[in-house]
Amino acid sequence: MFLARSLFKMSGHNPLLRLEQRAAEADQLIEYLKQQVLLLKEKATVQASVREEKKLMVENAKLKNDIEELKKQLLEKEKRRGVLEVAMPSSGASVECVSKPTAPKPSGPSAAASPAAAVQSPPPKDDNKKKKPEKKGGEKAEKKQAAPSQDEAKVDVSRLDMRVGRIITAEKHPDADSLYVEQVDVGEAAPRTVVSGLVKHIPLDQMQNRMAVLMCNLKPAKMRGVVSQAMVMCASSPDKVEILDPPSGSVPGDRVSFQGFPGEPDKELNPKKKVWEQVQPDLRTDDQCIATYKGSAFEVAGKGVCKAQTMSNSGIK
Repeated sequence: MFLARSLFKMSGHNPLLRLEQRAAEADQLIEYLKQQVLLLKEKATVQASVREEKKLMVENAKLKNDIEELKKQLLEKEKRRGVLEVAMPSSGASVECVSKPTAPKPSGPSAAASPAAAVQSPPPKDDNKKKKPEKKGGEKAEKKQAAPSQDEAKVDVSRLDMRVGRIITAEKHPDADSLYVEQVDVGEAAPRTVVSGLVKHIPLDQMQNRMAVLMCNLKPAKMRGVVSQAMVMCASSPDKVEILDPPSGSVPGDRVSFQGFPGEPDKELNPKKKVWEQVQPDLRTDDQCIATYKGSAFEVAGKGVCKAQTMSNSGIK
């Protein structure tokens, strides 16, 4: 009887022990898995940081290469600029070194002192002429020697950009009683604003929608706060002014030319060169009221000449 009871107790305790053992094993397994997860996370973080480091290293290498290329380009440009700047003075110096050892005074304590004496001695007139372009810079001297600029070209009426234009509208200047402000079509995409001192000579209604001759390459100038971009050409005397009329059939943008004076006009007249001031005294109407320059008529090719209405033998400005 006692043996049966003990067997029964043993048989009853075994499942509990097994459950406890399994629970303990499960706890251990869970802890192990947790440790593995942590290790995997750390490993992933390390791998990610390694990838970022590799990317950064590659980018740094690229940046270094770019910097080296830029340095090379900068050095090449500096060398080129240095050669251009030094070219003229070095050639001048070489000419002086060749010419000055022929001086009759060889005296001097050392070889180093002789060039100093040559530099201190007053140069002849020819050397002064050679040194003038050096003061202005090698590049400027080369450009001037290569070809004469338009500013240095012959001064005549061909330098003026004379065109046919149509005064679309005109109104009195808001701040000047003697000035008109006009919108003028000269054959461009947009009309130009022109300020003219014609209030005392031409009624406002005669300024509307009329053809005229304009000089279009004066430097724009502000007149009482309004920028004027061209000049209406007029026969003028102290008592009277008349706008020059282009020939019938002319259209805005037609070029006004002068026989015997070929050439293209300046893009914009340089006020310092006084081209307009030199040409203007020779602009006059003849005895038939035809506008001329030194006897050559203001002409629109294939259409005729420009004239004043009644003013003969008068200046034009």
